[in-house]
Amino acid sequence: MHPQILCSGSTAAAVAARRVQNILGAVLGRDGWMWRSHEVKLLNTSAGDTVKIGDISYQLKTPKNPELVPVKHISGTLPQTVAQHLRWIMQKDLLGQDVFLIGPPGPLRRSIAMQYLELTKREVEYVALSRDTTETDLKQRREIRSGTAFYIDQCAVRAATQGRVLVLEGLEKAERNVLPVLNNLLENREMQLEDGRFLMSSERYDKLLQDHTKEEMDAWKIVRVSEEFRVIALGLPVPKYKGNPLDPPLRSRFQARDIYYLPFKDQLELLYTAGPNIAAERVSQLLSLATTLCSQESSTLGLPDFPVDNLLPALQMLNAFPMLSSQQLVQRLYPYSSILGKEGRTAVEGVLSRFELMDGGRKAASSSVLSVSLARGSEGHADVAVRIADKDITVQVPAGTKESRPPNSSTSFISTPSHSQLMADMMQSHMVKDMCLIGAKGCGKSVIAKEFAEMLGYSIEPVMLYQDMTARDLLQQRYTLPNGDTAWRPSPLVTAAIEGKLLLLDGIHRVNLGTLAVLSRLLHDRELDLYDGTRLLRWDRYQTLKEQLQLSDEQLQQRSIFPIHPSFRVLALAEPPVVGAGTSSNSSRGQQWLGPELLTMFLYHTVTPLARAEEISLIQGLAPNVPEEATEQLLHLTHTLRKTNDPTAQSLASSLSTRQLLRICRRLSQYPEESVAHAVNKACLSRFLPSLARASLQKTLANCSIQDTPNPAENDQGPSCVVKDGVLTIGSASAPIYNPNDKMKVPDVLFYDNTQHMMVMEDMLKDYLLGEHLLLVGNQGVGKNKIVDRFLHLLNRPREYLQLHRDTTVQTLTLQPSVRDGIILYEDSPLVKAVKHGHILVIDEADKAPTNVTCILKTLVESGEMILADGRRIVSDPQEAKGRTNTITMHPDFRMMVLANRPGFPFLGNDFFGALGDIFSCHAVDNPKPQAELAMLKQYGPDVPDATLQKLVAAFGELRSMADQGTISYPYSTREVVNIVKHLQKFPNEGLANVVRNVFDFDSYNKDTREVLLEALHKHGIPIGAKPSSVSLAKELPLPEAKMTGYWTINQGVNARRKLLCPTESHPIDVKGPVFLRVQGYPCNRQESRALSFSEEKAHWQIPMNEVNIICDVATKDDTVYVATCNPVSLYAMKERGDTIHCMELYDVFPRTISGVWQPFVTIAALGGPLDGQVVLHEEQSNTVLHVDLVTGAVRRLVLSPDSDQPSAKASGWWSSKEQQESYKMCSDFAHKNWLLFYKDNGNQLEVLDVLEGQVHSISLPINLKSVFLVAEDRWLLTESNTNKKFLLTKPMHMAAEDSGVCQLHSITEDSASSGYGGSSAEACVPQMLSCDQLPNENLSAALDQKITSPNRVLSDSDSFARIVVGFPDLMSPNEVYSFKRPVDLSQTSSGSSGAHMFLRGGARLGPVKRHNCVSLLSANQVVRALPPSKVPLKEVYPKDVTPPMSAAYLEVTDLNSKKVKYIPVPRSMTVSPYTNWLSKISESDVVIAGLSSGGVVTVDMGGYVRLWETGLDSLQRSLMEWRNMIGSEDGRPIQITIQRDSGMDVTAPKHGKVDANNDPHVGGNQWAGGTGGRDTAGLGGKGGPYRLDAGHKVYQVSQAEKDAVPDEVRRAAREMGEKAFKERLKEIDMSEYDATTYERFSNAVSRQVQSLRIILDNLQAKGKERQWLKNQALGELDDAKIIDGLTGERAIYKRRGELDPEPGSPQQKPKRLRVLADVSGSMYRFNGVDGRLERSMEAVCMVMEALESYEDKFKYDIVGHSGDGYDIELVTVHKVPKNNKQRLKVLKTMHAHAQFCMSGDFTLEGTEASIRELAREEADEHFVVVLSDANLERYGIRPERFARALTADPQVNAFAIFIGSLGDQAERLQKTLPAGRSFVAMDTKQIPLILQQIFTSTMLSSA
Repeated sequence: MHPQILCSGSTAAAVAARRVQNILGAVLGRDGWMWRSHEVKLLNTSAGDTVKIGDISYQLKTPKNPELVPVKHISGTLPQTVAQHLRWIMQKDLLGQDVFLIGPPGPLRRSIAMQYLELTKREVEYVALSRDTTETDLKQRREIRSGTAFYIDQCAVRAATQGRVLVLEGLEKAERNVLPVLNNLLENREMQLEDGRFLMSSERYDKLLQDHTKEEMDAWKIVRVSEEFRVIALGLPVPKYKGNPLDPPLRSRFQARDIYYLPFKDQLELLYTAGPNIAAERVSQLLSLATTLCSQESSTLGLPDFPVDNLLPALQMLNAFPMLSSQQLVQRLYPYSSILGKEGRTAVEGVLSRFELMDGGRKAASSSVLSVSLARGSEGHADVAVRIADKDITVQVPAGTKESRPPNSSTSFISTPSHSQLMADMMQSHMVKDMCLIGAKGCGKSVIAKEFAEMLGYSIEPVMLYQDMTARDLLQQRYTLPNGDTAWRPSPLVTAAIEGKLLLLDGIHRVNLGTLAVLSRLLHDRELDLYDGTRLLRWDRYQTLKEQLQLSDEQLQQRSIFPIHPSFRVLALAEPPVVGAGTSSNSSRGQQWLGPELLTMFLYHTVTPLARAEEISLIQGLAPNVPEEATEQLLHLTHTLRKTNDPTAQSLASSLSTRQLLRICRRLSQYPEESVAHAVNKACLSRFLPSLARASLQKTLANCSIQDTPNPAENDQGPSCVVKDGVLTIGSASAPIYNPNDKMKVPDVLFYDNTQHMMVMEDMLKDYLLGEHLLLVGNQGVGKNKIVDRFLHLLNRPREYLQLHRDTTVQTLTLQPSVRDGIILYEDSPLVKAVKHGHILVIDEADKAPTNVTCILKTLVESGEMILADGRRIVSDPQEAKGRTNTITMHPDFRMMVLANRPGFPFLGNDFFGALGDIFSCHAVDNPKPQAELAMLKQYGPDVPDATLQKLVAAFGELRSMADQGTISYPYSTREVVNIVKHLQKFPNEGLANVVRNVFDFDSYNKDTREVLLEALHKHGIPIGAKPSSVSLAKELPLPEAKMTGYWTINQGVNARRKLLCPTESHPIDVKGPVFLRVQGYPCNRQESRALSFSEEKAHWQIPMNEVNIICDVATKDDTVYVATCNPVSLYAMKERGDTIHCMELYDVFPRTISGVWQPFVTIAALGGPLDGQVVLHEEQSNTVLHVDLVTGAVRRLVLSPDSDQPSAKASGWWSSKEQQESYKMCSDFAHKNWLLFYKDNGNQLEVLDVLEGQVHSISLPINLKSVFLVAEDRWLLTESNTNKKFLLTKPMHMAAEDSGVCQLHSITEDSASSGYGGSSAEACVPQMLSCDQLPNENLSAALDQKITSPNRVLSDSDSFARIVVGFPDLMSPNEVYSFKRPVDLSQTSSGSSGAHMFLRGGARLGPVKRHNCVSLLSANQVVRALPPSKVPLKEVYPKDVTPPMSAAYLEVTDLNSKKVKYIPVPRSMTVSPYTNWLSKISESDVVIAGLSSGGVVTVDMGGYVRLWETGLDSLQRSLMEWRNMIGSEDGRPIQITIQRDSGMDVTAPKHGKVDANNDPHVGGNQWAGGTGGRDTAGLGGKGGPYRLDAGHKVYQVSQAEKDAVPDEVRRAAREMGEKAFKERLKEIDMSEYDATTYERFSNAVSRQVQSLRIILDNLQAKGKERQWLKNQALGELDDAKIIDGLTGERAIYKRRGELDPEPGSPQQKPKRLRVLADVSGSMYRFNGVDGRLERSMEAVCMVMEALESYEDKFKYDIVGHSGDGYDIELVTVHKVPKNNKQRLKVLKTMHAHAQFCMSGDFTLEGTEASIRELAREEADEHFVVVLSDANLERYGIRPERFARALTADPQVNAFAIFIGSLGDQAERLQKTLPAGRSFVAMDTKQIPLILQQIFTSTMLSSA
């Protein structure tokens, strides 16, 4: 027995099994298993030579074509196993059977077949099958010779007729139905050929020959198949490896033999001979490792086979460098860390340590290449000295023909330690075998390859591989000779092999495995058979052949046999395989391309990303002047991103590759003032990243302390653009203007400058000057084309334009083939023209072409090289082009500008940026900012009113931000706005509301989108859908006439009692503070109120305040509105048209000095002058004065008088009713002049605070005060508290250092107009409001109906609508008082009269209120006061049958111009604070009111709703006109189509018509004047009359609205039908109507999100189903690549679209797996009342269930709850997802009930960890876990860091956490510690569904 049974070490299971089998065989004594030791003998006998293997012999024949016999395949000694295999093949050969050698990948099977053929001296026909092989490649192909098509026999036919052996390699690669062509040939040796001949088996042919002559047989075209013909097929076993399974009929025709790797012992002997200097033990360890990794067990673990055949070259390498660590060696043979996941790596490392091969643990010895010198004696070799760990070793390696260059002498290559190490490693591998470099995009693979080639003097032949590359593209292409003959042109790959270049296969990860297989023989054996029958042989085999046959090179070349140059080498470049991804090439995440077959082809080297220090030195070497700090920041950021194991960060890091960093640094070294953040955002295109990735990037930027410094240019006009003296300057960059030859091609475009586009162009110019190619990415319609065309126009550069689309192929990008006179000609595409002439190539819609096509741009951009389909090549270096034919030198001015839409939904293009982004300089083009857009639109529509443009810009701005958030899917762009404006410019009478429909009618059938759009448009006041008639202004009632009711006389008398002097004293204020409080900004959701109807209300918005808070004052200054609240005390500020509300909580600074129930009341004074934006707050009970700066957040307390600091606390217990007296008042009429006046109720002192000077002036009075009115700056009206007597206080204007600062007090005597009034009138009038300025004269005259000019004041009290005191306060003579009296005094009507009010208020008001809501608008001549509904004469305002609306208050507008009063209802507030008693003290109606500087009032109701009102008549009329114009004057006349003819009596001369004495109405008839609807006469609504004449009749005209209306009964029927269907559906799923409404509550809240998610899902599904081009079809469209085949008359030259079958062996598309982990703990239920968190979570769950309904095959989801009871509460299981509303409601009910009754405690962390573990075990395409939780982690002692670790525990599972904002800033603190883009804080629970939608769109759906 030959083998040993006992084998040392680990006998790999497979080997053992095989041996046991052998032993059993011997025991059983079966013939097959008897292992005799076979020898191969060559016997010379008289009958000719015989080969004998063991006991079987074969008679040799002399070959006809000896050059086709394989040579030098048999090495010295044959291992036993090989002899066995040869013997078996010989048996089958003698039987005349075809054999199939099956076995693992590697060259062994082929070599055995070749050895056999060499032994038996048989000629070989070899075919490497690939997925592109067609039957013509096997049977016959047509070629044209001098105008006629001939059939040329291909391999199978040649082999059959000449008696050769056909070797078919790679049967599993061929497409399904190609090989059956051979079935009959294999079985019966028969085949029908295309040219009419018939191949017949030798026996039948010989039989026929007995009856017929040879000539007859030839005439019948019957050809004899030689009896020597055999087929040897080589294939892989398919279920284990990838490929097409064997066709059963084909399989049955072969005899199979398993050719496994050589047995351990044989292999070991081979290896010992290869590495004589290596310890035997080490060799056997390596082999044991290899055998283990090929065993059955390892393949069940999913480990690819170890490339055993590569051990030989590896040992030769080890032999030369014995100090290499085995682990390094294994990494090169089997780069397990790149191709395997975590389990795989641990498994391999386990095996390594088992065989003691883990010796790489210590730091790998550093190594570097010392010198390269061409070896003397042996041509094509070089001696390379490599230093490894202080030892120098010199080896011979193959080298190129050029002059070699010493290492590290290039300027463009900066050597770093890791690169020099890599170079040395590559030298070692280069000695023995081809290599492959694996490294991420832009990490320098190409540069290293170039440096490597130059070191060895190689010429590089770059071949850019692309996805649908065919074997023909790789090896040979057809072309036509000038005479029309077809011929084959060798590809660059073949010429490189013959000339001995270094072949760079760039992008081996892209190309299909079935295509690469063609190269395996070239890589293993250095042999290649081409389509035209040429054979390339290995150099030594060629030499042997030459010697044996005694032929010269020429003779061999005539027989088309060429040598492959000995120094030819292949260097492949690839991106790292994606662990765990499928092999399908369309998955966006890359693919696992590195399988067992490829492992046998190369030795692998990984290009690791550079270490930070290395990268810095590299950058400083290549971009010398770059600012130090910038590089530091950049690298800090990049390395932070590279280190995280979060897929989002990884993808960001890939767009910051070394290449991209270099580009950034070159730019920064030119323009050092630019910010790093800007550069990073540009490189990552952060504007178009999904929201999560963007958040992640921003957070990382912030962590690396990279701030975005705002560009100073942004504030003013932005960069300017100047052309001067032939130099173009944009902003800070300038470039010379080009002088083109081809002026025709310079674009010229209508372009309006705007800031943003100028900034983009400045940016582009900077990059352009740095020599970059540009990529512009943006949404549709943002002006990418315009910018580029304008840019080229300014530079005066000609452009070539290419538009890409779905069907763009690599060929069409470069050349357009056409046939003329039978000769194929190629037209240059714009790309080639641009390269030739140095034009600019603009590539538009780059994302529409498949990325595999656009990839070929990479070599063009990077190395300036590209090979065209007609064999020409583009080269960048004119030196290279010199001696070579067929080259195009790239013009130095050539540039590319590529335009693409942004990646992702809704464009769903291909991700051009992802594939090629890092070789271009990227610019994100966005819609212009509002200001810029407005300026631009003004240029498009100079006559369109500004207000309209502003509304458009605002509305579209909002829509765009919605599109960014994903609420709507279509990104509305500037293009749409421009079109609207153009329309309005040309047809100004059409209303805006009509014209915007030109854009939005696309969405009119999608209900949800439509609602969102209408809401947004209405919010900005575009009245789409409003009718011109819907005007609802308040009814006007007449004012009573003005009566003169009395006189006021100011007493100047000598009488001392009447003239009192009041002493004043001054002291500085005591300022405490400042304290800095946080000013929080909230978005202000400002809604225009005139969207659907026109009323006095202009706009409204809600203040973000708590429900229990109480509004107590509102003040305005210019266009800012300030609102104070008092429970807790806070201050809000907002602009009238702004979009943020600033809020300051002052809860902490208010002293709580008063015990008991404290109800503070705060008033506001807004300061002016230099103190703009600052406010003084005054609290009335504690007399606290605060000075607040809303910009900085500084709060200072001003202490007015030293003694007022401690108000008497004891006096006011909560029970004492005296608290009413204790209040202080502030008069802020002159706050804009920065002085305020304070007084105390019933006090006798005025305190005047001068804020700027910091002084308080106290004035002591002889009277007790009731109220103070500041009539003018130096005159104040005081009323005494008991008698209501009025005094006028005059003071010197400037109260400064003058001691004369004495104020005088004058009493005022009031006399009634007629003594008949009695003395009563004198005591009446207590003003509630007194204006501090006078009415303008024309208003005064209008009010009093007499022409008059005089000082005057308007006052208002409870008894009159308004009073005007003429002459007051300046004239000393008696001042007349004119009054507009009320019918009923306001103080008489009880305020508790209306029942609704009682209900809301809980009782009548107690005591006097603190605010009289009364304002005078002097410019509009109006007095406006807010009244409670009970004090309004509702019966007069509303008709009998109309119930008045529920309203908070009415605004009573007294207009003194038109003498009308009207009552405008203020809508009720949504929420009212429960503190009704407190509310009722503040104001008698539910609103507070203040005047606006723009002439109107602002009201704030108690629920915090701010409303702006327009009351002035003139301004209302103006607004109404504008509003009607926006709707468009739909004048309701039927539209007529008129064709103008010259003659014809259509309209007689217009005339006035007869006048009817009775004035009856006339309709039509062409004779009466003042008729309606007629022709030629003057009247209304007719046609052709000279003018409109209204004789006062009703105009007969059907209104447009009536025509469009749907009859009521139809509407009713539709509604009933809907209801009926709804009830039926409920009955079907057995759901009560109550349940249905409950469910709808949740479902409606998220219907929009569900809708938008489903739209995205649908689109992705459609995209996934997109059809591909199927090639080699017999019908369809002509495939350009096959034009020549068409000329020759082939049939399969078409392509058509079809569903692509999945790649053979590619895994099934697995669904994505989602788990929602919802928080159903007790705290959710407890805090639900506060912020509705449980309900929001239920909505979120409802959203998941609804959105994923019916996508169960794509998404498997389950929903699990976690609470104190545990973390695996099942709500929805994967296999039983709820199908209808009832089941979904059940889930929601379960959640609610569980939260109500569970134990307290928190299992968020455990739940997250468990879910991630569980999901990672499941098979799925991607895994997602979304955790909903309230952020109570700290309470349960869970550290956020632990939670962060849990979220990122498994890189396969994407985990996200949504925290429901909880107590304080807990959630925000948490978010800071958690990884970016993985955690969200929903402060407002309404955001939860939105956040969930974001997570979905930006991760799950980004790659479906």
